Amino acid sequence: MPTHRTIQLVASGDLRLSANQTCWPAQKAMEDALAKALKAEGYEVKRAHPYDAKKKHGFIASQREGIEVFRTIDPDAPLIVAEAVWQYSHHVLAGLTTHRGPILTVANWSGQWPGLVGLLNLNASLTKAGVSYSTLWSETFTDPFFKNGLREWLDTGSVTHDQSHVRDLSLLKIPGDDDTLGRDFGRRFRNNKAIFGVFDEGCMGMYNAIVPDNLFHSTGCFKERLSQSTLYAAMQTVSDDDAAAVYAWLKKKGLQMQLGQDEATELTEPQILLQCKMYIAAVRIADEFGCDAIGIQYQQGLKDLTPASDLVEGMLNNADRPPVHSADGKRILFEGEALPHFNEVDECAGLDGLVTYRLWRELGFAPENTLHDLRWGQKYNKDYVWVLLISGAAPPAHFIGGWKGASTERQPSMYFRLGGGTMKGISKPGHIVWSRVFVMDGALHCDIGVAEVVKLPAEETDRRWQETTPQWPIMHAVLKGVSRDQMMARHKSNHIQVVYTPNEKQAHRAARIKAAAMSELGIHVSLCGDVKLG
Repeated sequence: MPTHRTIQLVASGDLRLSANQTCWPAQKAMEDALAKALKAEGYEVKRAHPYDAKKKHGFIASQREGIEVFRTIDPDAPLIVAEAVWQYSHHVLAGLTTHRGPILTVANWSGQWPGLVGLLNLNASLTKAGVSYSTLWSETFTDPFFKNGLREWLDTGSVTHDQSHVRDLSLLKIPGDDDTLGRDFGRRFRNNKAIFGVFDEGCMGMYNAIVPDNLFHSTGCFKERLSQSTLYAAMQTVSDDDAAAVYAWLKKKGLQMQLGQDEATELTEPQILLQCKMYIAAVRIADEFGCDAIGIQYQQGLKDLTPASDLVEGMLNNADRPPVHSADGKRILFEGEALPHFNEVDECAGLDGLVTYRLWRELGFAPENTLHDLRWGQKYNKDYVWVLLISGAAPPAHFIGGWKGASTERQPSMYFRLGGGTMKGISKPGHIVWSRVFVMDGALHCDIGVAEVVKLPAEETDRRWQETTPQWPIMHAVLKGVSRDQMMARHKSNHIQVVYTPNEKQAHRAARIKAAAMSELGIHVSLCGDVKLG
């Protein structure tokens, strides 16, 4: 570690001014606590960019701004990227790719805005870009885990974390039947080829969520690059009657709707009807281009034109969903099937989601799956229970009560100016397989584990919702054989893919079969935690 006694600090923020202004107090409190911890070690923090009194926040709010800020930073200086908020990684990625000094990414342990999600995305983006970094997280910045890690970074320029829960599949032996079944599926998946409809890449600066074409092609997957303007144009061709039919279907199924009249702050019927048009338009475009899965970016583009896409995404990911007819009315499109949707155009999740959907169909299991944010967590009784939360793409098949247990609430206006509803619900208890596809060392990797979704008391669920985003669907997950800090140290995304299995035994079996399938696709697979080998 260089002998600098001053630590440079940068903070990447949102692109949306309202989000940066609202979240700034949390960031300021986190930076103050971090500065105090560094002072105790004999170091001073120097912000590389000032608080902007006119904008009322101190975040780097664009890629250009980030490049200019890094021009002022000694490239050999120790640098901390401090995050208490969701942030756009590309704001700082350009500067970090050429920074030679030791880099430490730090987040507060809070579900509020949330810094943990921003940190995980930044870490995954740095991993894909081949940038060396260390990472830490803390609720108070006074706990031994953080203090010891910080001291290690200050002394050596790196932090070592326990990742003993990660086992390379190539070094393991799984039952022959599971291996054969998975590899046979993988060969057929690759040979049959699949088309992913990508409605504009790179949502919210998520560099990690873009799979290079050569890696995608090696798995038998190909991108149909579509524009969100195409989706918006197609919405204009959907009749009011067709939208009303989807709306009526949702009401008949029991979807609860919290409707109001104020378009700026409440969910309104016109907003939902526009979402119904987006749903129909998306399915028709997928049919037109022969897509097997689709991803809508929504942020940057559609957010300025239409209500949110999340209610749409939740419908798409559910096999039991409103029927969509072709424009001429002669065919029902994708009848009896979900149209797997990868939220925020996360292509890693898209590949994982389509493989999972088709494999689970063959295994005879409910195929609905979704990504969630690895949002936050706390102990409850003896278990560490993660809060998995996403803006609305979860399918009702995952919820207690199904469609009758689902509701839709207006997206927070801070992020979603034009409103639109979510697909909200509480995930049912059961056993799941979790996974994440990511890019590291120029290759595709996939971590796979098992978990149990638990039911918490209503008051505890409500408390956790209030600590995060109460409009969004929630899953209470206990990851098997993976501690909180192990998960944070290893996981290369803000997203985690989840799918149910009939029971615990089948969860382990399905994880093994999926691991073999992913390996057959040329993906480097690791089993994480307590996945049983037989």
